[in-house]
Amino acid sequence: QVQLVESGGGLVQPGGSLRLSCAASRSISSFNAMGWYRQTPGKEREWVATIPIGESTNYADTVKGRFTISRDNAKNTVYLQMNNLKPEDTAVYYCKARRLTTVYWGQGTQVTVSS
Repeated sequence: QVQLVESGGGLVQPGGSLRLSCAASRSISSFNAMGWYRQTPGKEREWVATIPIGESTNYADTVKGRFTISRDNAKNTVYLQMNNLKPEDTAVYYCKARRLTTVYWGQGTQVTVSS
């Protein structure tokens, strides 16, 4: 069973930055892709960014230019650097990993952007 553990969430003022981490219990090189999603109460989970194996990263238009997804294979960790945060970025952020047709999710980490 694969476990994904997110961390790094918290309360930040508008314009601030946070870096989320997603630590996997197995080599992330075994996944076809990893990504970040977010969800607010009453809304569907929303895709934020993806980092596939051997391909370029992809971002939702709402975060493009502000968020950066990266990976450290040696640490089995994927990161989401979030800059110039806005109140509308407030959500629970989830890490997702996919290996072939199997999908794994983390438990989520809360990000709150407020003054």
